Amino acid sequence: MKRKPLLLVLLLLFSITLANCNLPQISISVPTETLIPSPPTADIPTHLPTAELGLAENPLILALAPSADSPEQVNAARELAAQFLEQTGYVVVTIVPDSYASLVEALENGNAHIVLLDPLSYALAHQQDLVRAQYAVVNDEKIKYGMQFIAPRKSGLVPYFNPDTGANSADASVALEQFNDKKPCWSEETSPSGYMIPLGILNQAQVRIRPAAFVGGQTTVVRSLYVGGVCDFGGTYIDARKFPSLENEYPDLIEQVLVIWQAPEIIPYAVLAFSTNMSQPMRDLFAGVIPAILQTEAGNAAFNTAYGIESLQGVNDGDFREFLVYMEESRLDLAALITKE
Repeated sequence: MKRKPLLLVLLLLFSITLANCNLPQISISVPTETLIPSPPTADIPTHLPTAELGLAENPLILALAPSADSPEQVNAARELAAQFLEQTGYVVVTIVPDSYASLVEALENGNAHIVLLDPLSYALAHQQDLVRAQYAVVNDEKIKYGMQFIAPRKSGLVPYFNPDTGANSADASVALEQFNDKKPCWSEETSPSGYMIPLGILNQAQVRIRPAAFVGGQTTVVRSLYVGGVCDFGGTYIDARKFPSLENEYPDLIEQVLVIWQAPEIIPYAVLAFSTNMSQPMRDLFAGVIPAILQTEAGNAAFNTAYGIESLQGVNDGDFREFLVYMEESRLDLAALITKE
């Protein structure tokens, strides 16, 4: 038989001895680690919550027009921001976008809230549900202007506009049907009165035209029709034929280039709009304080310097319904066209 090591024997004897002794029992509590489970992935927010709109941590943004590049305009915008803060209690800061395309993008990204839009950018922002019209710029006591279809007398096209009464004698569907398979002269691709609106009217009237000539300006449209050989008809604002240089160059122009049909005054000069990211009560609040700001000497001067605005008229998107419908009927890619402004 194999002998056990001496150490093992001694340990066995010591254990037996302890078992026969009345030693106190000691209870030891060992703390366990508390594990905090991680939340499920689906419950993790994809972005951090932001402060309430209008607080210093998340201010409202007043955007200048892209053409605003002078220190005077920037300072005037800051004055407006200060007056908005005083009148509403909401913090407002200013930005100067480098284009109308970037201005619409800023609206989309929540980086602009109070904006002055030209007709094209307003139509695009409205299509994307980014803005609500609040005020329109007043020009010669009007907030909108119209367009006209014109053609040379020698074309044989029949005028359905009476210059004596200033009224059309037929609907667009009748008056413009004679433009079928005719070639238009348009001014520029970004012109509401010289391209977009007339194209929308023709599309709605189901008139099919030939590929157009873009001649680079509305006076050039008139000149092209007077000279002839370029196109059969064209579209301009009312009344581009009376531009001073044209009247001096062609004394008989009014007799030789006729108005075929006039659209009503539907095109806005410019629209002061608020972002749909602003709540309706907030939009109402800001819309309500603008007249008070305009009535102060400093506020009136600030609007004039920052935006070239002398007068505003309260509006809503319904006031531009026909304009928006025809812009939609043009079937043009407004997002692509705005990059050409």
